[in-house]
Amino acid sequence: MEGYKWHFNETVLTVWSAPNYCYRCGNVAAILELDEQLNKDFTIFEAAPQENRGAPAKKPQPDYFL
Repeated sequence: MEGYKWHFNETVLTVWSAPNYCYRCGNVAAILELDEQLNKDFTIFEAAPQENRGAPAKKPQPDYFL
């Protein structure tokens, strides 16, 4: 996937905001910016390298969930 895809003679646009969704899709992502005249500017980006991904810090669960 290329980060975005036009449909129906460019009347509908799908923008993927999660690169390599679920670590298995291999897609890139995009950000669409529109100016005052509705000119389009796409920024395409790939997933971060595996070594740069961090796991969220584990927080202890409150007692009321135990």
